[in-house]
Amino acid sequence: MGIPQFKRVILKLSGEALAGSQGYGIDPEVVNSIASEVKVISRGGVEVAIVVGGGNIWRGVAGSTKGMDRASADHMGMLATVMNALALQDALENMDVITRVQTAIEMREVAEPYIRRRAIRHLEKGRVVIFAAGTGNPYFSTDTTSALRAAEIEADVILMAKRGVDGVYDDDPRNNPHAKKIENLRYIDVLNKGLKVMDSTAISLCMDNDIPIIVFGLDDPVNIGKVIFGEQIGTFIKGE
Repeated sequence: MGIPQFKRVILKLSGEALAGSQGYGIDPEVVNSIASEVKVISRGGVEVAIVVGGGNIWRGVAGSTKGMDRASADHMGMLATVMNALALQDALENMDVITRVQTAIEMREVAEPYIRRRAIRHLEKGRVVIFAAGTGNPYFSTDTTSALRAAEIEADVILMAKRGVDGVYDDDPRNNPHAKKIENLRYIDVLNKGLKVMDSTAISLCMDNDIPIIVFGLDDPVNIGKVIFGEQIGTFIKGE
């Protein structure tokens, strides 16, 4: 497949990505297809860390808009990400890929607590690390988690895998058939134009730490490998 363009990556998966076409819950076939592609890039010498969302099970923001306390709703969302992480770990280990789940909220019976040095050591040993439970704090998204963890483990890039869209557009392509795809962006442009790539906290963190972001479609999980091995797909976001 060629030479990997990155040594250490953060793969950001939304919860919806694990739900597949059903839109909610966990679709085992989708999870297995993602795990299969992660196995390929891991075997290719790339150190892979994954941040997974929980929107296929519960969204804290949705709960808070219906009167629930925001902190409680967000903590429920963090627990949803742990369920997704365990499902992905199971799929990977069934494919003989050694995987560790680390959670920002301690639950030692099911996963390791997040410890930066231990996470880096796992990666150096060729293990896949899945970061779950967000940052452990309410009001912070899993997008912000991916930016934070990327900075902490010194990842080369954040790979934002999206369902139903293959990059960043100047308008919502689902509502505007004339929306144009943007191949290259600067962090500041994402903020100034209000583009819905990541939340502003996550983008600012990436900008401050010069962490590039590649946004691409996950409708075909093979795209993960294509990005890793240098194929120009999706949208590349960086500094000047």
